[in-house]
Amino acid sequence: MNPTHPSCNLDLGVIGNGTLAALIDPAGTILWCGFPRLDGDPIFCALLGGTRPYRPQEPDNGGYFALEPAGGLVSSHQEYRLNSAVLVTRIEDREGNVAEITDFAPRFHQFDRIFRPPTLVRIIVPIKGLPRLRVRLRPRFAYGEEIPQLTLGSNHIRYASHSNALRLTTDAALSYLVEETPFVLDRPLHFILGADESLGAGIGDTARSFLERTLEHWHAWVRSLSIPFEWQDEVIRAALTLKLCSFEETGAIVAALTTSIPEAPGSERNWDYRFCWLRDAYFVVSALNRLGATRSMEEYLGYITDIVGESVDRRLRPCYGITRRADLRERIAPGLLGYRGIGPVRVGNQAHLQVQNDVYGSVILAATHAFFDRRLPLAGDQVLFERLEELGRLAVAVFDQPDAGPWELRNKPAIHTFSAVICWAGCDRLARIATRLALPDHAAQWRQEADRLHAVISRRAWNPDLDSFVATFEGDHLDASLLLLGELDFLTADDPRFAATVDAIGRHLMRGDLLLRYGVEDDFGRPETAFTICTFWYIDALALLGRRDEARRLFESLLQRRNALGLLSEDIHPETGELWGNYPQTYSLVGLINCAMRLSRTWDEAL
Repeated sequence: MNPTHPSCNLDLGVIGNGTLAALIDPAGTILWCGFPRLDGDPIFCALLGGTRPYRPQEPDNGGYFALEPAGGLVSSHQEYRLNSAVLVTRIEDREGNVAEITDFAPRFHQFDRIFRPPTLVRIIVPIKGLPRLRVRLRPRFAYGEEIPQLTLGSNHIRYASHSNALRLTTDAALSYLVEETPFVLDRPLHFILGADESLGAGIGDTARSFLERTLEHWHAWVRSLSIPFEWQDEVIRAALTLKLCSFEETGAIVAALTTSIPEAPGSERNWDYRFCWLRDAYFVVSALNRLGATRSMEEYLGYITDIVGESVDRRLRPCYGITRRADLRERIAPGLLGYRGIGPVRVGNQAHLQVQNDVYGSVILAATHAFFDRRLPLAGDQVLFERLEELGRLAVAVFDQPDAGPWELRNKPAIHTFSAVICWAGCDRLARIATRLALPDHAAQWRQEADRLHAVISRRAWNPDLDSFVATFEGDHLDASLLLLGELDFLTADDPRFAATVDAIGRHLMRGDLLLRYGVEDDFGRPETAFTICTFWYIDALALLGRRDEARRLFESLLQRRNALGLLSEDIHPETGELWGNYPQTYSLVGLINCAMRLSRTWDEAL
């Protein structure tokens, strides 16, 4: 792969610290990084820059940070430092010279708080021979439309325009960097890129100290996890990556770190996922909670509590900005051609205007943890319960009303079974919470409502001709969200309707060892790729039914679909096996964690 033009696939590493994150290709080139936070202007945007080859005479070709062998790249190898978000890339040139790049975003405890500045650190050291290196640092601002002006200091370069400013502090020769002149790498070099601020200590000492303390932090975080006996490396990598998708300042969790990676080539299913979907975030915090990572759950509960508190009449949108911004107006970024030249590149997401009736139940489901998890220092109380009751009343009012559904259909509203079931789950959990709080009248009221919703859903969403629950009330097609009927406790595992629904979905939606989300046409035609979380849902449902051998076989097969660093995007092409869709996808990583926790042998069984 030529590191001077955008990556051709999603075989990308992820680094981050809970403030910003970056994607790095196998050659060690940073191709994507929102700045100064996860949803920010991508200062490195080559991932969405098209497939034009590098030409020195074209000043607009940029949006990346490459450390490349001057004599040409022959091979590279990439891996994470053990149990961390520190990425190491070894690059070899034609003469056999080898250099090693270490990439990370600083994150560690300092002054009784987490230090996580909007900063990237790169350390490159010679490993074998005398590598000749060329540095191409070409940030772009305003979604590729602005080329910053350079100003040189004694040990830094300032990149600035009217919309943004960056500072690179380095012990490399600044003239070589500015002119992109090759030089011999005969000692370690350090690059600290971030806000336009002076560095108050030595460059090399700062980079090395940041690295050591960041590794210590991630090692301590991983040690706190409760992981299954089997698939430990896979679960740890998924958990670390989920953590990188959280914006800790507010507690928000983004659906993915990118925008506009298409679900399939030419599909126009190019969406911006750098926002917090209340439904998705519930599944993320639940997965992390299973692993014992309770801090993320606490932070997210604070985020949704603020949203509920400031909402008008408790009406909620499906998704919010990571600072709770409700207006996510969608626009096209004309300065970017798109992934592999496949546009459009969207900024913002029209889904924030949609009616998605599951949102009320999703918030209640997430908040339920606060009432039952004794590890949380701030337990749920009657004040929070009363706020949730307001959402419960809204769930009751809308459970049988048309909406865009979990797949966010833009032009085909319907009464979606999934949305109705999540509304039921909200009522069911309110009844359980009321019992926990010793509020018998409230418990009886919410149990009555839950039973009524359950009866309506069971009657109107069951299709006797298909011998299955269906995607919409009185409908005649299936979708993969029905696999969650067992996970959400709407049906018990021994209910014959659950087994029949799982079997029907397998017959109609499986493509090899992957599962489509649905098999009918939507606003953009018939889906081509398999939505990755759906296959995990199917595996989980098989396990609930006691079909563990079949579930384990499919799980192992799906693990082989991950990229070289163990990560997953939103979609997988059933025929080519290629990853498509926004990356890394939190939903997909949640599915991996949940299936591993359910399918693994226990420690007692294995030891």
